[in-house]
Amino acid sequence: MVLLPMALNCGIVGLPNVGKSTIFSALSSAPAEAANYPFCTISPNVGIASVPDSRLDALSALFKPQRTIPATVEFVDIAGLVKGASKGEGLGNQFLSHIREVAVYAHVVRCFENADVIHVNNKVDPISDMEVIDIELALADLQGVAKRRERAEKLLKVQTEKAAAQIVLSALAKIEPALEDGKPIRSVDLTDDEKASIYDCHFITAKPQLYVCNVDEEAIRSLASGGNGNAHVDAVKKRAQAEGSMAVCICGKFEAELSGITDMEEKSAFLEELGLKEPGLSTLIQSAYKLLNLRTYFTAGEDECRAWTIHCGDTAPKAAGVIHTDFEKGFIKAEVYSCDDIFKYGSEAKIKEAGKYRIEGREYIVQDGDVIFFKFNV
Repeated sequence: MVLLPMALNCGIVGLPNVGKSTIFSALSSAPAEAANYPFCTISPNVGIASVPDSRLDALSALFKPQRTIPATVEFVDIAGLVKGASKGEGLGNQFLSHIREVAVYAHVVRCFENADVIHVNNKVDPISDMEVIDIELALADLQGVAKRRERAEKLLKVQTEKAAAQIVLSALAKIEPALEDGKPIRSVDLTDDEKASIYDCHFITAKPQLYVCNVDEEAIRSLASGGNGNAHVDAVKKRAQAEGSMAVCICGKFEAELSGITDMEEKSAFLEELGLKEPGLSTLIQSAYKLLNLRTYFTAGEDECRAWTIHCGDTAPKAAGVIHTDFEKGFIKAEVYSCDDIFKYGSEAKIKEAGKYRIEGREYIVQDGDVIFFKFNV
């Protein structure tokens, strides 16, 4: 059985008309239905985006392979939530179920003024918008807490299940007060056993989250030149910092136009107009990738240069299994060097001469940026 590279699954959430579908279309180059009215997106659109990585580009320049394959991110465009979503308002129950299925979510917040684009509450107020979403997600999780507690209390009467049920109840006792206060589960200090005990609940607010400030071109220019963007961006960043969350700024309209340009020189010129070195979407993708504590290693040669996604702390056999299950089962050793070394010395032969080419065994923890050739026997 061949395994595909591990994909990062990221949901895009927010109120209606904040620019989610526009950003999604730019991310995946898979046009999502976007219109100037709420609930345009009912079924979630799914698209695949490449993870930008200059190291992979540099490896390809050195090896000149027949093909270059980046790591990928799966983005899910989830319809706009509104106040009352946890009770089914605006098809909320259906939309909330879509969020439960993603590993991380990007909360898009409108940080631009435009009288021609309807705001669901008729006023641009990002903090209020953020609170609406946070409260609805917390309320949805509270419903899940009640259901999980009922199951755990029944299992207390079964001797073989009693210990496990007590761990579940301990976790629920910690997270319920936080949710009632509008705080996410990820902010609660749980033991590893407690986290594992409620994993099957797929609580939404336990998932990693990042904020995406959707701004206009004027704000992007300000940010590119070292400014603050605008007052809306300032407010979102302050709240994100207080929560320990990440916040990135992009101009959805600009990114959508940029994604439609195929000529690289024209694309570079378009970026320069706003003082940008790279698309804002690159920052969003990389931020989402880091949120899940993922790492990248590479395989490189004349046939192919490829980025592979693993979790931080994965051993060499585990990393090999991402390529193919047989690689993990029959793992013998890994021949390893770092990207930095190939860029410094220019060839594998010179890396070996410098004593930087390593042979690693089963216990080796793969590092971000490793270039690896696996030896296996099945």
